[in-house]
Amino acid sequence: MTTSQPAGEWAPIYGEPYQPVPYRPARMPAEESLRNSADLRQRMEARRTVRMFSTEPVPEQVVLDAIATASTAPSGAHQQPWTFVLVEDPGLRKQIRAAAEEEERISYQGRLGEEWLSALRPLGTDADKPHLTDAPYLIVVFQQRYYLEEDGSTHKHYYVDESVGIAVGMLLTSLHVAGLAALTHTPSPMRFLGEVLDRPRNEKAFAVIPVGYPAEDCVVPDIRRKSLDQVLVRR
Repeated sequence: MTTSQPAGEWAPIYGEPYQPVPYRPARMPAEESLRNSADLRQRMEARRTVRMFSTEPVPEQVVLDAIATASTAPSGAHQQPWTFVLVEDPGLRKQIRAAAEEEERISYQGRLGEEWLSALRPLGTDADKPHLTDAPYLIVVFQQRYYLEEDGSTHKHYYVDESVGIAVGMLLTSLHVAGLAALTHTPSPMRFLGEVLDRPRNEKAFAVIPVGYPAEDCVVPDIRRKSLDQVLVRR
């Protein structure tokens, strides 16, 4: 396959023959594996979705490393159908907040329906979204619904929702382990994000993730997670 990209950089592969390479990761001792898994479980138990952010800046490299980690997620046919747009500019964040709140007001005034609103009530959410301008960064995640060549031709992507969902999960984990708070915000509809951020036609907004430190007066809902016994089935 010919490509204009430098050697070592990713390029889409379609119809190429299977070419395996050796994979021999070092086997982790059982004791270390148990210790690491227990530590991660304990740390993730402390993760909370935060809606009250400090405006204090955070190290950009921490956020970049988290995005790089997220991009190692498995994906359908290894097509990696995601784009992470890192938004720091206050003007853009203000635009995104205004558009999101406009959609959210419509939703909370009736578009969601009473059953959905009832489910949200214990979380204390409403149409006001200060986290979109308070958090020092927004990561706007886009799905690449198909691959768009420079000449306008396209190639289908597979398992896009599943692939991007896994990547976002890894992103949230990476941010938390690095000591940052995050929120998965999904205003509906989200078409305005592609317009504000000037994304190509093959990309569809998946989530807006504010990132930063919790505010000093941060509070979260008094809720509980399901226990392992409630989510695990042994056969």
